[in-house]
Parts: sequence; C-alpha cells; structure tokens
Amino acid sequence: MRYPLFLTVQLASTFALLGAVLTGCVNGTIGSQGGGQSSSDGGNNDTTNPDDTGTGDTGPGDTGPGDTAPSGGNQGGGDPGTTAQGGSAGQGAGDPAGGAPGGGNEGAGSPGDNQGQGVFEAPNVWTKNIAGLPKNAESDAIIAWLDQAGGWGGGTMKIDFGLEVLHADSSTPKKQFYPTEDFYSPDCDEVPFPVPAEGSIEAEDGFECTQGGDCHLLVVHEDEKKLYEMWRADISGDTFNGGCVAVWDLTKTYPFNLRGEGCTSADAGGFPITAMLFTPDEVAAGEIKHALRFILPNARIRDNVYVHPGTHSRFPTSGGPDAPPYGVRFRLRSDFPMDSLPSDGARVIAKALQEYGMFLADGGTIALTGESDRFSPNKWEDMGVDSYSLSGIEVTDMEVVDMGDPISWSGDCFRNPPP
Repeated sequence: MRYPLFLTVQLASTFALLGAVLTGCVNGTIGSQGGGQSSSDGGNNDTTNPDDTGTGDTGPGDTGPGDTAPSGGNQGGGDPGTTAQGGSAGQGAGDPAGGAPGGGNEGAGSPGDNQGQGVFEAPNVWTKNIAGLPKNAESDAIIAWLDQAGGWGGGTMKIDFGLEVLHADSSTPKKQFYPTEDFYSPDCDEVPFPVPAEGSIEAEDGFECTQGGDCHLLVVHEDEKKLYEMWRADISGDTFNGGCVAVWDLTKTYPFNLRGEGCTSADAGGFPITAMLFTPDEVAAGEIKHALRFILPNARIRDNVYVHPGTHSRFPTSGGPDAPPYGVRFRLRSDFPMDSLPSDGARVIAKALQEYGMFLADGGTIALTGESDRFSPNKWEDMGVDSYSLSGIEVTDMEVVDMGDPISWSGDCFRNPPP
C-alpha cells in the first residue's frame, strides 16, 4: 500500500536508507520506496462509464464535466497572451543509449534524433517519430481484444476540450495546498503550487472544483522551466485542497521509467498530461510533432499491468491478458483513408496519430484530449474540428508499436532521484 502523507515524516529515515540500497539494486536509478494507489485508485472509477463505478478517475467522463465542447462550456482560463503550444517531451522506455534494461519487443527506445516540442525543450519519448517502426508482435491480439470488448469508450472516438494550460512567471504567487486523500507519497510532490490570477481548473469556470470531476490544474512556469500538474485541485477562498501533484523539468530528457517505477502522476499512467495535449495553434499551423494522450474504460485496460514509458496502473482495471496495458502506444495505420475525415484540421490530428501515435494514459470514456481554444486566436470551429471529427477512426484502424515487456503493478512506487 502507499503511505498516507502523515506517515511520510515518521518513515522518512527508513525510506532514505532503503532508497540508497535500491539505488544500487534496481537499474541504478531508483530512489525511495512507497506503496499503493494512484491519484485515481482505491475505487475512484469513472462514474460516467457504464463499465465503471465509483467517484471518478483521472480521465474525463463521457457525460461528466470532462466532456467539454470547443470554445464553450465550463472551460477555464489562462494568460490570454500565452496560449500553450501543445506537446512536450519525455524519454521513453529506453535510456539514451538504447533500450530499457530487460525491455522486450521494440521497447520505447531512445529519443534518437527527436527534438523537444511544445513546452518541453528536451527530446523525449512522445516526440519520437514512430511512423517507420514495425508493428508489435502483440498488436493483432490487443486490437482484436479491444474491438471485441467494445472499442473506444462509448463506442466512438471522441475528443474532449475541457483542459486549460495556464502560464506563470516569477511574479506569479505560489500557494501552499492541503494534501487530500487523493495525494499519495512518495508518488506526489508536496510543493508550493503557482496559481495565476486568471484561469481555471479542468471543466470549471474558476479554480473551485464544484462538479466532482478530475479538476486538473496545469501550469507551465516559464521562468523556472517547469511544468506543475495537479489532480483534483480545489481552491475556495483562501482554502487550497489538492490531490496528486507532479512537477516536471522541461529541460530534461526523462529515463525509461519517467519519475519512477510504479509511480503515478497527475495522470493515472504516470505521464505529464500537457506533453500530449494537441492544441488549436498546432492544428492551425498544420503539424503536431508529438504523441497524443488517449483514454479507455477501466474494464478495457489490462488488469494491473503497465508497459514503459508508462509507470503505473490502477486497481480498478480489469481487462484480460490481451487487453491494452497502461503505457501502450497505438499508431494509426498508414493506409487509413484520410479523405474520409471531415476537415483539414481533423486530418492534421490524424497525421500525428500516424507519425507519433498515442499513449494510453488514463481511464475514462472520451478517447482523446485537446486543449481548450478559449484564449487562442485559432478556434476549433474555424478549423472544422469538434468532438466527433475523428469518429470515423475505429479501433481496428490502429496498431501497436514500440511496446516493452508488461510489468505487473505491485502498488509500490520507487521514485527516481530528482534531476
């Protein structure tokens, strides 16, 4: 089990000693040990998904507050003059010299000649072009299983536009938050969190979490070159409650297991959310140079298994041995008929799925996540993109690439040393 926050201080010395031993024993990179649940574990399933029950997970629900239309609804704000530019970077399931120790199949490899894209300056696994990689040996079995299980959540590939990426600088105040039951140690970072004056959390008009959704708070700190991401943020007056926080160094190429083996982040699979959001500015420019984030119902995700570069699974997952695991990378087939899509904007997104693919990052119903266009001069509507623009893409149009060996999630988190 993971340790509640109040035990962290009492066990700090024990963890420090154990971390030192583990550093020499597990790939030379592993730090302190913890255990247990993610920011979305312990029965916290997506209530809007007919396959799930509970109080909501770290993925938007089909009819819940995460299902936000372009340019409208409960969308938050940021600095209107500094719209996020989409994907980022984080190295994959192989270290810079090659594949991950013990990794099988293709592995998520090294970043190779990747360039940093979006908020991340460094090359990472989601900026790796995988168009030329062979199909994974397990691809046919995984795709067939998912198709038989019902395919995408709700049966259709939809897009959610409820997430905002806010921006901060040295003048932005940082606020202490009270860690809730959705904060787990050592997975999560208890640090002061930058809160811009203008903005909102996911699917809300402001910073108060009123609808019981995921309420992600995503902030890029321009001066620090760090990305702050929080799950279940809730600011009401002077009270700031928060779930799991992950702080990412935007100048770093992350190792094959990102922030640590078995560790969650503000997203269930252990990824940075902002890294894989596609933005209206990218689509308007005609190119997305990073992988996307995708979501499946818990019953369609392999039970308590992940593959690198994912680092975490969840107790509510219940898919069989051929179900896609957390961290799996799907790629749109090269022979997909692009002309069948309704707009040039939709084709730009589909092209990214052919060149960079998408990682299974969370549990829920709506398959894809794009950034809100609230503060962008480029509007989804003007580009012919809405929640159903990619509904013509079936599960059988995808294939699995770049997948390492399955790892059984034990419930323990082993954090990597800080950069």
